[in-house]
Amino acid sequence: MFRKQALFLAAFVTAGAALLSACGGQTDGTPNAAPASAGSAVDAGASGGLDLLSGTARSNNAPTDTGDLAPASAPEQVRTKWVSLRAGKAGDLNPVVLNGKGMTIYRFDNDSAHPSKSTCNGDCEKKWPPVKVTKGTKVFLAGIKKSAIGVVKRDDGSLQLTVGGWPAYTFSGDKNPGDTNGEGVGGTWFGMSPTGGKVLPAGSPTTSSPSSAPSAPGTKAATSTILFDDAFFSDNGASQGLSFGAGDDACQNLARPDVTSSLTTDGTLKLWTGKNCTGKSVVVNDDVQDLTALGFDDAIESVHFGA
Repeated sequence: MFRKQALFLAAFVTAGAALLSACGGQTDGTPNAAPASAGSAVDAGASGGLDLLSGTARSNNAPTDTGDLAPASAPEQVRTKWVSLRAGKAGDLNPVVLNGKGMTIYRFDNDSAHPSKSTCNGDCEKKWPPVKVTKGTKVFLAGIKKSAIGVVKRDDGSLQLTVGGWPAYTFSGDKNPGDTNGEGVGGTWFGMSPTGGKVLPAGSPTTSSPSSAPSAPGTKAATSTILFDDAFFSDNGASQGLSFGAGDDACQNLARPDVTSSLTTDGTLKLWTGKNCTGKSVVVNDDVQDLTALGFDDAIESVHFGA
């Protein structure tokens, strides 16, 4: 089961490195219909029938022999049990989407987002494996809005996850977590931003920039938050979760204060530097990948659900 109570979690790691070149594919030109034609967006609700959950695979206690962590030889139904996507940092790309293994997620300029369309098939698909899902796949999100997630039907009838409408891929030339060997290949493959855009290396004029500014109070109070010891929602450190429901105190102290570097939240949350919601405070409405920008890194001792 995927928890909603306070928890403490440690990390997991993975491996590899390499290179290679771009490849294209063919489009079928078939207009959208019901049921969806190959290569077209799937109309099954905003998320294409996926089960979207806040946090990471580790913070949700996902089985470590399934999903992103399943061996390549595992049956597809095992490998599509869950997908974990988080906004992170890989090389000079920041923020860029990483999966549950810490591998960089890419997008292809020859695809389209409106409507969603994947054109990487055949040999191209072998070099750039699509992030495949099935209806009901659990998708864990940290630093990525649920509204950005969707599904597209590929030419072979399988389903591929999309971010901001753009089909998502990994790269066979990336072997280690944080590798970015697919960046810029053929001038058409780029790391994917948390909104589905292309991410260019730091210093490039069109590079996506992290969003860590304090936010104004929203209209919906948070009901759950996961606080990570490490920045970028990393599972390499521990995490702790808090939830708020009927009868709960909106102000809650952290069991492990002064260790949080990033967090996910499903609504408005007020962070405090002292116990019992005292001291300095800041309001956030969205996930924060690095609390350093707010001056709250390793400084949170309590939170208030809502402003």
